[in-house]
Amino acid sequence: MACAAAIFAASGCATTANNPKDPFEGFNRAMFAVNEGLDLVVKPVAQGYDAAAPLPVKVVVGNFFGNIWDVWTAVNNLLQGKGQQAVSDVGRVLINTTAGIGGAFDVAGEMGLTKHSEDFGQTMGKWGVGDGPYFYWPIIGPRTTRDTFGWMLDTYFDPVWRIDDIGLRNSLVATRYISVRASLLPADKVVEEAAFDKYDYIRNAYLQHRRSEIFDGELPHEAVDEESSQ
Repeated sequence: MACAAAIFAASGCATTANNPKDPFEGFNRAMFAVNEGLDLVVKPVAQGYDAAAPLPVKVVVGNFFGNIWDVWTAVNNLLQGKGQQAVSDVGRVLINTTAGIGGAFDVAGEMGLTKHSEDFGQTMGKWGVGDGPYFYWPIIGPRTTRDTFGWMLDTYFDPVWRIDDIGLRNSLVATRYISVRASLLPADKVVEEAAFDKYDYIRNAYLQHRRSEIFDGELPHEAVDEESSQ
């Protein structure tokens, strides 16, 4: 938080009070513009990948990285006290790593083991850590203060980032990033058509989505009242 505030102060951007969860809106809009500029390069690459790669290849790539994420999801489900889901996640990893040939095929899903997605930001939120101010970062996009620190821990324990071979690590990181960006291409048109203010639309959608994820879709009454008042 102190680091983020220092970055904001150095940027010289003015804050606005349009949304109390976004006290550094001036800084965030500047970073949003930076990200939009970077996307002028990234998006065409993702579009090329989406057009050139056969659907089975895209599915295999998504399954491979999804299987890696299932390991961290199991840890976070355990930390959140959701033992049954954690056991299911471990089962998914074991089955897909073996019968699914290194996670290329989601055999566990076909067997009825539901895929979950949990990160450390959700775990902290589950245990009562507040959102903190909202930030929009280059490359990684929107994050609350809590989710920014959660992302740092997620990245630290990410097996892909811990590969010693720099060339292989960077190739895998880039492949995953382009795969994720390609998966978001259908949403681009929806946002552009629906949003008068793209930044505002993404911020509000992110905050609502994260709140839903933390409460597993079952918002308490006070959270519903808070959202409806915004």
